[in-house]
Amino acid sequence: MTQEEKTQIEERIVDVLKTVYDPEIPVNIYDLGMIYKIDVQDDGSVELDMTFTAPNCPAADFILEDVRTKVESVENIKSATVNLVFEPAWDQSMMSEEARIELGFD
Repeated sequence: MTQEEKTQIEERIVDVLKTVYDPEIPVNIYDLGMIYKIDVQDDGSVELDMTFTAPNCPAADFILEDVRTKVESVENIKSATVNLVFEPAWDQSMMSEEARIELGFD
């Protein structure tokens, strides 16, 4: 798999991640800054590092499964591993400008 193909796949992954929402927040997890790493491998597997806005998120299992199934639905992806990490700790500065405006922080 070429670097260009990996980049195209990563862009499609970002597109599907923008359809995943925490039920309590009206902004997608990508724009919230909850995705720390997207690593596309030559064999079609993907490893993601993501976090939550709070460690005790009641929707954690639902969101993690939603991320995994949506990423695995991307063409040329064979499997997705989603690692839940809390380092660095999430804070509001990780949000996109659009997310900050939507949530009234700007």
